Amino acid sequence: MLDIKVIRENLDWSKKKLATRGIKPEELDKLVAIDKERREALTKSEQLKQKRNEVSDQIAQAKRNKEDASDAIKAMREVGKEIKDLDKEVEDLTQKQKYILLRLPNFPADSDPIGPDESYNEEVRKWNEPTKFDFEPKPHWEIGTELNILDWDTAAKVSGARFVYYKGAGALLERAVSNFFLDENTKDGYTEVIPPYLVNNDASMQGTGQFPKFTEDVYTIVDNDDPDKPRDLTLIPTAEVPLVNYFRGKILDAKQLPINVTAFSPAFRSEAGSAGRDTRGLIRMHEFRKVEMVKIVDEDSSWDELEKLTHNAEHLLQKLGLPYHVVALSTGDASFTSAKTYDLEVWMPAQDKYREISSCSNCTDFQARRSLIRYRDENGKLHLAHTLNGSGLAVGRTVAAILENYQNEDGTVDVPEALQPYMHGMKVITKEPKFGE
Repeated sequence: MLDIKVIRENLDWSKKKLATRGIKPEELDKLVAIDKERREALTKSEQLKQKRNEVSDQIAQAKRNKEDASDAIKAMREVGKEIKDLDKEVEDLTQKQKYILLRLPNFPADSDPIGPDESYNEEVRKWNEPTKFDFEPKPHWEIGTELNILDWDTAAKVSGARFVYYKGAGALLERAVSNFFLDENTKDGYTEVIPPYLVNNDASMQGTGQFPKFTEDVYTIVDNDDPDKPRDLTLIPTAEVPLVNYFRGKILDAKQLPINVTAFSPAFRSEAGSAGRDTRGLIRMHEFRKVEMVKIVDEDSSWDELEKLTHNAEHLLQKLGLPYHVVALSTGDASFTSAKTYDLEVWMPAQDKYREISSCSNCTDFQARRSLIRYRDENGKLHLAHTLNGSGLAVGRTVAAILENYQNEDGTVDVPEALQPYMHGMKVITKEPKFGE
């Protein structure tokens, strides 16, 4: 959430910044008008409360002197009613202000490319050249089906579209990738966490910025006795939510920072609005697995930590020998909570293009203000922490990239050297025998 004081004191700058993220200037005018009205009502209420305290002392003194204080008492009753009305007005205006603030995205960094969509993203660097073959490469969904290690048809019968069964070497490959990522992340100084996969809505989902904007993109649990009534629990769309919320409401010692945590978890997404996009394969699933990295840092080091986070994610792709490039997202393409995002896009030969496999973002104090994550510096002063998150990496998309980049003309797939110890020494994935058919 943005700081209303920053908007109030830098209104033109705020309008210019948020205009690049699709926010109309009238929205900020409305917000500042509500804020002004709220502060005026609050000031008047506080003045009346001070007056009431002073007169109450005078009434008490009059009673001690056995003087008539009935007029003063009657007047204070009227003041009390006015205070009550003003306090209600302040509360109503505070809620209106909060409603708008919760729906405003983070201010973009000055270095972000300015543009409304992904076509304005800018390539930062590239690692290795795209994989070339002397045969026509197959898409990963064909490879997985022909090797009998991925089964979409049975998953569709059991669960619906955008679900899959991993079988045999496919299941082993998925597990190998996730274990490899966790091992590499912990070597890089991250503490491994196994978080809850259900989180509460108004605190946790709102605290990291998923709610209220993205309520259509998740799976919220309903009350069994009343299916139309949602319960205060949602399946996580990313482990970022429980990892960041682990620190919600806490005051950290600056000496503890940076705090680096990583987690392997499922992720559940309704993919609202993605009809017709990536309907085949592992790119856009309702349920998938991901290894997440989260950093809690001080306000002075978050930009350096973003570069470290991005290099941590790049390191994983390099160890797997997968070609990729890094792009800086435009103001219109970056996530709601992010001030700056780097996407790592891995090369997919069958699609003849790069596809996102990780987003590494600096959310500055945006999430910390919502979640009240603070730290105390060496002088005892409190500051809002800065939060960062990145995929390290999306496991299913990594499996897809391996299948496509390491495929052979005979339909088999070589196992990247870094993963062979995690696959019991397997060097080549061959066709699995069928079962249950």
